[in-house]
Amino acid sequence: MPRSVRGALLRRVPPHPAQPIHTVWISNVKPGQLPRGSVLLSWKPGLGDGMDVSAHLGLTSAEVLLANWPGLHGDWTPVVHPTVYEVLGLHAALSVATDALRLANHLATR
Repeated sequence: MPRSVRGALLRRVPPHPAQPIHTVWISNVKPGQLPRGSVLLSWKPGLGDGMDVSAHLGLTSAEVLLANWPGLHGDWTPVVHPTVYEVLGLHAALSVATDALRLANHLATR
């Protein structure tokens, strides 16, 4: 990972783990300021020849540590994929449910 960036912001996570995860380097977002629903992957050399990978999730009021994968070797996409794919799907579903609840509450007050 280049020194000037904080990590890779996930743009698209395909359903099949063998497909590449589409990312964009991100350098201008400070800790705690990820956009809502965004997942940021970052990595650094771990012990031995592995990489320590972490994922952070942007929520409305905070940024939370989603997962840590210490000591990954080689192509670690298949290890990271299931977690980020499921979390992005759950976040999208919760966003739709929240919007539906807000709309229902708005309509009920009319």
